[in-house]
Amino acid sequence: MKRHLLWVLVVASGTCFVGAAEFERPVRLKTGDTAVRVESPGYAAPCWADLKGKRQKQLLVGQFNKGKIRIFEHLGAEQFRAGEWLQAEGKMAEVPGVW
Repeated sequence: MKRHLLWVLVVASGTCFVGAAEFERPVRLKTGDTAVRVESPGYAAPCWADLKGKRQKQLLVGQFNKGKIRIFEHLGAEQFRAGEWLQAEGKMAEVPGVW
């Protein structure tokens, strides 16, 4: 009984300090004057990765269409170089789907 009461008090006290999440306003990422986009159907899955091993991350945007991944080199702020498809052995790489 004492353990249960202690657990309830710990959980209840923790929720008192957790406030609503606050996010910055959304920003449309661009390559020059064009927004970063994916092909239809999109279902983008963006992430950051250092593919070149130079401690500078690139934006990787995977998408549903054939499991392709587009790489955008970060130029600073919200600007990126035009995207290129991820290549493997000289061909466009495709991530096999599970659907």
